[in-house]
Amino acid sequence: MSETPQFVYTSENADAAYDSFLAAYPAYQTTVILDEWRATEYSRLDARQQIYLDYTGGGLYAASQLRQHMALLENNVLGNPHSANPTSLAMTDLVEAARHYVLAYFNASPDEYIAIFTANASGALKLVGESYPFGPGSRYVLTFDNHNSVNGIREFARNKGAEFTYAPLTTPDLRLDQARLADLLAAANPGGHNLFAFPAQSNFSGVKHPLSLVAQAQEQGWDVLLDAAAFVPTNRLDLSRIKPEFVAMSFYKMFGYPTGIGALLVRKSAFAKLQRPWFAGGTVNFASVRGEGHYLAPNEAAFEDGTVNYLSIPAVKIGLEHLEKVGVETIGERVRCLTGWLIEQLLTLKHSNGRPMIRLYGPANTDMRGGTVTLNFYDPDERLLDYRRIEELANGEGISLRTGCFCNPGAGEIAEGLTREDMLAGLTDGATMNLPRFVQVIQHRGNKSAGAIRVSVGLATNFADVYRFVQFAAGFRDQTNLNIGQVTFDIESCRVIRDGS
Repeated sequence: MSETPQFVYTSENADAAYDSFLAAYPAYQTTVILDEWRATEYSRLDARQQIYLDYTGGGLYAASQLRQHMALLENNVLGNPHSANPTSLAMTDLVEAARHYVLAYFNASPDEYIAIFTANASGALKLVGESYPFGPGSRYVLTFDNHNSVNGIREFARNKGAEFTYAPLTTPDLRLDQARLADLLAAANPGGHNLFAFPAQSNFSGVKHPLSLVAQAQEQGWDVLLDAAAFVPTNRLDLSRIKPEFVAMSFYKMFGYPTGIGALLVRKSAFAKLQRPWFAGGTVNFASVRGEGHYLAPNEAAFEDGTVNYLSIPAVKIGLEHLEKVGVETIGERVRCLTGWLIEQLLTLKHSNGRPMIRLYGPANTDMRGGTVTLNFYDPDERLLDYRRIEELANGEGISLRTGCFCNPGAGEIAEGLTREDMLAGLTDGATMNLPRFVQVIQHRGNKSAGAIRVSVGLATNFADVYRFVQFAAGFRDQTNLNIGQVTFDIESCRVIRDGS
């Protein structure tokens, strides 16, 4: 049996590859400030010899963000903002300053948009789902590559008697089928409420869907829900030009810290449509037990249940200021260059018999795509290599990537050609179905995958990171599942990982 693929890195080869990279992507040199930040703000990566390639999963925080936030907490006395005492008022000022800064960052006029703080993008999306006035005659259209938190809104629609329809993707690029989508958008019900939801950037394939879809849908009678979570870490979203009714995001995706804070930006013209199914502490101006009634507070207060994460919210402003020091356009350019080179190199990888080593899911270039690169490895006989074992081997080399379906089942089903019958075969086992069991089901139905490997670059990525991943990937030349060994853990769910040894 062959030895397990070994990670190979030499400085001489890296230098030659870097020179070739710069010749092909000269614009990378305009992002040199990010190399300076790598050595200062993100020095822990190199100090711990970590290759972080999971920016779509979560951004990295800068050292200065932590120092600035800790200084604010150390030098102030801050209390729960739901009061008029001095510590409460001081905290209220900081929370509202962060709220205004969020609107300003996205160029959203406070006369036109409301910013609601949530726990994350999923929390923001749930607010829309539970409050949107779905009913008989209403329609919900969403794209196949939406995150599960957008997919989940279909259950609110279903339970209220509304119709929901998925807009398909084309293969192999996993872009929207524009003709089919146009037909779906033309079918808005003039007498009902119509909601169209799509990601500005797919967290599965990296595809950037045209933001012009917002106006296109609105002109035909749709409210638009834009999932911006994967888009805004490396792209400018200007809400003075593109004006969806709802925008969801998580700030840790943008700048790593704090976690536990997201936002729902709501256009005021759509705000009045929302109907909250309950009320909570902090969301009412008046509530009575004996009278069995309540009046919701105005604007964002009606949707910020309980006490907001008030000590962390000021760190959102600090994080946005951090990004503005370099500009999101600079980050986006670096990501474009590194992603382009990474894709080119991966597509050149061949086994000794000439067959490709990897299958790429999504665009094979940087046109309208972000820094998310999703793939699977195949052996010389075109049999799928276990992506879980590849992740395990990457772990041993200090490479952080991500595997699974990334809470985006629709895109994965299209990418791997999984049919309705394939998926029903999994669903028939009931709630006990988990990822390891479904992998077995799909393997018995053909050489298909129930998941993939996702590599994503971001603000602190440098050329050495992607070069080292390419060298790691090249180590699977002529390898089989027998050669690389069996995975020693099972992922039972997104939250449970068990040692399988």
